[in-house]
Amino acid sequence: MKKLTFLVSLITSDNDYQVEQAKAAEEVAQRLGVGVQIVYAGSDPIGQSQQLLAVIQSSGTHPDGIVVEPGGGTAFPHVARAAVSARIGWAVLNREADYVSDLRRTAKVPVFGVSSNHLEVGRIQGRQVAALVPKGGTVMHIQGPSTTAAGRYRTVGIEQTKPANVKLIQFRGNWTGESAYKAISSWMQLSTSKKTPIDMVCAQNDDMAMGARRAFQEHADATVKEKWLRLPFTGCDGLPNTGQAYVRSGLLAATVVIPPNTSVALEMLTEGLRTGRQPTEILLTTPTSVPGLEELAAAGTKNLLRVG
Repeated sequence: MKKLTFLVSLITSDNDYQVEQAKAAEEVAQRLGVGVQIVYAGSDPIGQSQQLLAVIQSSGTHPDGIVVEPGGGTAFPHVARAAVSARIGWAVLNREADYVSDLRRTAKVPVFGVSSNHLEVGRIQGRQVAALVPKGGTVMHIQGPSTTAAGRYRTVGIEQTKPANVKLIQFRGNWTGESAYKAISSWMQLSTSKKTPIDMVCAQNDDMAMGARRAFQEHADATVKEKWLRLPFTGCDGLPNTGQAYVRSGLLAATVVIPPNTSVALEMLTEGLRTGRQPTEILLTTPTSVPGLEELAAAGTKNLLRVG
């Protein structure tokens, strides 16, 4: 049997979750006995689409399938069509891809999407807010790019489950700690920052939560710095060596564990190519809270009693 080979195109190497996506792909490829090449787009969606088209249109050997997490707001429909025309399987990660249904009707290769359940990620974050600020208050909410489904759906989710007495102040990042660090550092230079009481910091990933902590850590006023760093910080991705480790050390009060989905996509591509059957059209992976929501609620109640 021919050894299958796959190309995995990811957004950036400057994000822990993206690096974990690569690691998960390499591990499952070894287990399945398939070849895999990992490439990063440097957060440049135009360059990413051109890079993929160059591979597809090359006169050399093509991969049997492509797994792509697009760096921009679209799911690269023109690239997907080019891949399917060249009989290259196509799996798109963490994006809404309306074209998938149309391509599957005539495709001779697997075409599907795999995504984290970003709406549920946001809902879990809203429940974490309720547990950690039981009296309500103001939460600094650091979002990912509005062009991404992850950023949009996580925002919708947290709005659905946060208590009515909690106000979110929105900040924009780019999934990296550095982007959150710059956003919060700039805000702290405004006079309004001194007048705004903040009760919690909630970021749409762990990198950005830690970037916010770094911005507060560098505040010149020791009293102000201590006040900020006593706040509960939460994020998501929840990788074992980063997000979950930050929770164990107390740097984060909670995170949301989001399983890497490159491994699932490669398994589905491999099975589809070997059996000739189309996989499930859209598969959503399931996030979980760490610590559990009941444990967080108990901790929030204890803190409330201690303060009272």
